[in-house]
Amino acid sequence: MTDTIQDDKFVELNYKVLDEKTGQVLSTVEFPISYVHGADQVLATMVTDQLIGKSAGEVIEVPIDGNLIYGPRDEGLVFTDHIENVPEEYREIGMKILMENSKGEPMEFIVTRMDDKTLTIDGNNPLCGRNLIFKLEILTVRDATEEEIEAGTKVIDGPDVDIDPDRIVPIN
Repeated sequence: MTDTIQDDKFVELNYKVLDEKTGQVLSTVEFPISYVHGADQVLATMVTDQLIGKSAGEVIEVPIDGNLIYGPRDEGLVFTDHIENVPEEYREIGMKILMENSKGEPMEFIVTRMDDKTLTIDGNNPLCGRNLIFKLEILTVRDATEEEIEAGTKVIDGPDVDIDPDRIVPIN
């Protein structure tokens, strides 16, 4: 009998996020992700809900309004400044810049435009404001162990390392 995705099942999958209008791949995972269905929220609920009843080997496409996951686009998070006011290491399209908002919370901005005089950064998630398709390839579905259910994901046995900070020696 083939296992199907439901609560307390260990699931491993690959996925891509595509722009519904152009078909362009906007995001992809570099290696499979794993989680215990119902115990860990690695993807938006509106995506994982569509996995229920599916099994290993299936590929599904889930259309999603990006605004529902990432919020609507906020033009107040787009800033353009004179290029000489921007440190040279940030003068590259696609460069990510970590800043803090007025509450001291970290926010990631991306350099989206640059010319000889100005540079523009955008704090919006690149997927907001788009109609998206999550394309998911289900690799593994099996009963999760008690440890995996508690952790919400795969538990890997490894050495129990207890490091004494007073015994750390720099390597030259």
